[in-house]
Amino acid sequence: MKVGLFFGSFNPVHVGHMVLANYMLAYTDLERIWFIVSPHNPLKQKNSLLHERDRLQMVTLAIGDNNKMKASNIEFKLSQPSYTVNTLAHLKEKYPSHDFVLIMGADNLENFHKWKNYEEILKQYELYVYPRPDTNGGLLMDHKKVTLVNAPLMELSSTEIRKAIKEKKDVRYFVPPAAWEYLKESHFYEK
Repeated sequence: MKVGLFFGSFNPVHVGHMVLANYMLAYTDLERIWFIVSPHNPLKQKNSLLHERDRLQMVTLAIGDNNKMKASNIEFKLSQPSYTVNTLAHLKEKYPSHDFVLIMGADNLENFHKWKNYEEILKQYELYVYPRPDTNGGLLMDHKKVTLVNAPLMELSSTEIRKAIKEKKDVRYFVPPAAWEYLKESHFYEK
């Protein structure tokens, strides 16, 4: 089975994430998408993150009954900060018959050389890269393991959503409905 691994903080998950995951399933050879909720991205400040269980719950709610998508807490059990190379080794050991592919934006590919053991990842895994505003993906875009997937350009960000909520703006349509309800009931990002 070919599984796309969509790593992220999902702080919060938004419709852009869901559109991209849906596009990857519909227009590539991926059979499943796993949203890997990262407890702590080494390149981000941890104090800005909502608790990992709440972010996982919002992703689970966003996915709903789509059996081709799954919210994964695999990184919650691994040492932190989360390094993709360690998560991949763990997944390969746990699911030896799966063929894993990393899904990332061109902005992440541009900084991929900063990731721990990035050369090792490129030797063993394909990367499906989607367009992001103001970047062409950098030097690795031409790597034989990198495939540009011409997904819709999504200019929506979790950072902007958090800021809008704090400013008491109504951004309910930016977040999948069930995840939005959970977020609103819990008063996340309001302060």
